[in-house]
Amino acid sequence: MARALTIAHSKVAPTERPPLLERLRARRAAYVAAGCHYWVFENPLSPGDFTEFAEATSASVLAHAHATVVDPLPGATHMLNEVELA
Repeated sequence: MARALTIAHSKVAPTERPPLLERLRARRAAYVAAGCHYWVFENPLSPGDFTEFAEATSASVLAHAHATVVDPLPGATHMLNEVELA
């Protein structure tokens, strides 16, 4: 079965960055506990401009994680499925 991915984008003011980082750490722990990979990237030219990725081995695993994580990724209903090219 193909992997699934959700991408979320957010931008916060410099004063909101430290509390957001705490939320992102907690979010990562929850997604990892649910069997997913989770990454956060920040634009070096625009501090506070974040892109988050949650990825799982299948759409059902990722959907279950989104449904059970206390603070899920924004836009968790928009899921991308890996295209098998082989």
